[in-house]
Amino acid sequence: QEQLVESGGGLVQPGGSLRLSCAASGFTFSVHDMSWYRQAPGKARELVAYISYTGYNTIYADSVQGRFTISRDNAKKTVDLQMNGLIFEDTADYYCARGYKRPTLWGQGIQVTVSS
Repeated sequence: QEQLVESGGGLVQPGGSLRLSCAASGFTFSVHDMSWYRQAPGKARELVAYISYTGYNTIYADSVQGRFTISRDNAKKTVDLQMNGLIFEDTADYYCARGYKRPTLWGQGIQVTVSS
């Protein structure tokens, strides 16, 4: 069964950091581009970060550029999102996804709340 499982979310104060991790199973992880998306309350789901299957190419939303870093470990079948300098506007459910603009598999999502 193809599956993506996120972990690492939670509550953090503004300016703080969190690291999200996504564990893949049931498919050949190393040949797929991967992405992180997020959906804030009342807003559409948006792309946060993308990483190519090799890990050599990354793309970030303007709103997180310079604060977030996406990385992957093809041996461990994981893709991580390091989030630094968190702000209130980063509060959302975060989703790991297989693919880029048209993901073919989604994780169940994990909540990140930035609050003082």
